[in-house]
Amino acid sequence: MNGAPSQVDTFDPKPSLEKYAGQRPESTVKLTTENKTGGLMPSPFKFSKCGESGLEISELFPQVARFADDLCVIRSMQTDVPVHESSNWMMFTGSIQPNRPSYGSWMLYGLGSENANLPGFVVLGEQGQPVNGPSNWSNRFLPGIYQGCQVALPKNYNPREVIPYLQNAQLSPSAQRRELDLIQRLNAMHLERRGAENAMSARIQSLEMAFNMGSTAADAFDLSQESADTLDTYGLTGPESELVATSGDGGFKRLTYGRNCLLARRLVERGVRVVQIYCGKSQPWDHHSRNTESHRNHAKVVDRPIAALLGDLKQRGLLDETLVLWGGEFGRTPTSQGNDGRDHNHHGFTVWMAGGGVRGGMTYGATDEFGFKAVEKPVHVHDLHATMLHLMGLDHEKLTYRYSGRDFRLTDVHGKIVQEIIV
Repeated sequence: MNGAPSQVDTFDPKPSLEKYAGQRPESTVKLTTENKTGGLMPSPFKFSKCGESGLEISELFPQVARFADDLCVIRSMQTDVPVHESSNWMMFTGSIQPNRPSYGSWMLYGLGSENANLPGFVVLGEQGQPVNGPSNWSNRFLPGIYQGCQVALPKNYNPREVIPYLQNAQLSPSAQRRELDLIQRLNAMHLERRGAENAMSARIQSLEMAFNMGSTAADAFDLSQESADTLDTYGLTGPESELVATSGDGGFKRLTYGRNCLLARRLVERGVRVVQIYCGKSQPWDHHSRNTESHRNHAKVVDRPIAALLGDLKQRGLLDETLVLWGGEFGRTPTSQGNDGRDHNHHGFTVWMAGGGVRGGMTYGATDEFGFKAVEKPVHVHDLHATMLHLMGLDHEKLTYRYSGRDFRLTDVHGKIVQEIIV
């Protein structure tokens, strides 16, 4: 959720905000944020106990709430700085600087993909770039084949043109194969003469992948194969499909987000290891003003597709082996900024996970009575990454890569597995 949703408006209810509205109690004075903020601002959204577990979820997410018993809500997340760029890098790469591989690249490096004809790490979003762009899904010093493959599709895309130049209008597949074989022999000669080169090795693997994708990508991205009921479940039909959430830097549509959620399911069931979905370009959840209106609009766009993805995975028996992670790069302040805004807050925020071996219908950790700072069972992003890798069958301390004279890993020298949330 680019820009960071507010935890106290979504999955971390704080009744004390109503009691102390407009005030700045002593316990909050010492907690500074990026910009000067005002008094405590209650959430305008009603929270309800959902599912058999009684998990409290905001009225903003009525469809996601149907899956309350599948959600593990971590309310005590922490990160290092309240800056979008650095916090995005931390969430995606485990570092506040743009020089480390993405968690998707690490997982692909550790596990490989189950489909040799599609990229093992796919990034789905809108036309245009989110904050940081490709550095969020970069392989950096890992072999190039582990780089995330970004796909930002126009509204009326042709599945056969999902990635440019996969089809060759001048050559038949057999002629193209012969041409590629010649190029690969030349590449192999280059490697034999000059020794191992990561860039050349990546090129060799990428050329093979591109050739194979010529016959498989169109099928994976062809939504016309889905039933009318499925398309409707994801919000891809009818007037509601054109819902637009606006923000200071543009808007995004349910049609686009819903399509990407459905594509994520199609990719996962075809063995793609990691899929990232961005809701809009830039940072639409960055609500320094009009927090109430913007949260309502944005949640209305993403709620139905997210719930559809959870239900679809569950119905197909894929949720148990697929880990779904929802959240932003940090949270928002429970205090006001301007008349109706919330500032950045890295001291305490919320993410949730579902499937993949996590316990459903539970919350883990807690922020203080106002939702400002994690005070019970804090979970740093390094801990989240360690837990994600563990759920995927990887030891975060042993998943290393030798570079520049030392062994690197996603969690650097940090990270503790949150055992209490694992089945």
